[in-house]
Amino acid sequence: MFDNRLLRNLDFILIIAVVLLNVISIVMITSATHVNSLSIGANEYVQKQALFFLLNLVLAFFFLRFDYGQREHLGAPLYIFNIFMLLAVMFAGHSALGAQRWLQIGPLSVQPSEFAKIITIIGLANILNRCKENLNGVWDAAPVLGYVFLPFLLVLKQPDLGTSLVFLFITAVMLYIAGMPARFYGYLTGIMLALTPVFWHLLKDYQKQRILVFLNPERDPYNSGYHVIQSKIAIGSGMLTGKGLFAGTQSQLSFLPENHTDFIFAVIGEELGFVGVMVVLILYGVIFYRGIKIAMEAKDDFGALLAIGIVSMLAFHIVVNIGMTVGIMPVTGIPLPFMSYGVSSLTANMLCVSILLNINMRRKILFF
Repeated sequence: MFDNRLLRNLDFILIIAVVLLNVISIVMITSATHVNSLSIGANEYVQKQALFFLLNLVLAFFFLRFDYGQREHLGAPLYIFNIFMLLAVMFAGHSALGAQRWLQIGPLSVQPSEFAKIITIIGLANILNRCKENLNGVWDAAPVLGYVFLPFLLVLKQPDLGTSLVFLFITAVMLYIAGMPARFYGYLTGIMLALTPVFWHLLKDYQKQRILVFLNPERDPYNSGYHVIQSKIAIGSGMLTGKGLFAGTQSQLSFLPENHTDFIFAVIGEELGFVGVMVVLILYGVIFYRGIKIAMEAKDDFGALLAIGIVSMLAFHIVVNIGMTVGIMPVTGIPLPFMSYGVSSLTANMLCVSILLNINMRRKILFF
């Protein structure tokens, strides 16, 4: 049973924000797929998203029973499991949309890279909590960078450039919070700029094309630039209050590809307009605020680093996904947290919320 003092510290504002985003998600996925309502596959999108939201909600509250601080020792076993799953994708995974990212487990397609981000955050929080007093330069960060390098490489190999960049962003933010001097990022930026020609050479042809199209969408309007052009048309046509649910022409007439996954934000913009978009952004802002507040009030550095890692991961996803739908970021396969259809993404994000709630329940400021 829960200690009543812990239950009083449940962050109900965070819970409400997450629940509202998921409700909006289910409504928008229904709208985005209802034109194919006679298709079993289309109905499954909505049914699975709703079912797994409820299951994950129960799972999230179940994990609140266990003190996160007593689970630091799980870092190494989780890391091994993480590498095993990513290797399994490489050798036994199935492909979709030109990438091999999924494992078929019974009726479900599981994307291990979604869970790899959480495991990486837990491991990094553990490592940085132990060495935070000795982060003075590049060599001090070597163990941290080495820890992240293997999962980063395995995800990049799938290929999934967008998710692999999430690992780098999470690592950079958590290192900074742990006390890494600012000059480290100057050196890192210089190295990355110097290696840009090498990175460009290593990119797949379609990845190069996405970057070129980002710079000029009209370069290939009927192929690589099609997604961005249709997305911007959809968002722009929504104006203030939108065209109404089930009434967005770009989405309902199938001009907008991947409208229930990567480009769900464009459906929101078209059908709910600026008002709907602002509601979603405000809810994300609430999650950011509560996450940072939880990090600041955590009872220990391990909890603070965990919370910051989760907030940075969600922030990267949200900024990049929305950025690509409005044309200010290259198109990637990064989903919009709590909104895009995807069982693995939803489960991973709900586990992150559970961790934040866990940290907050056991914070150093208790209300009796």
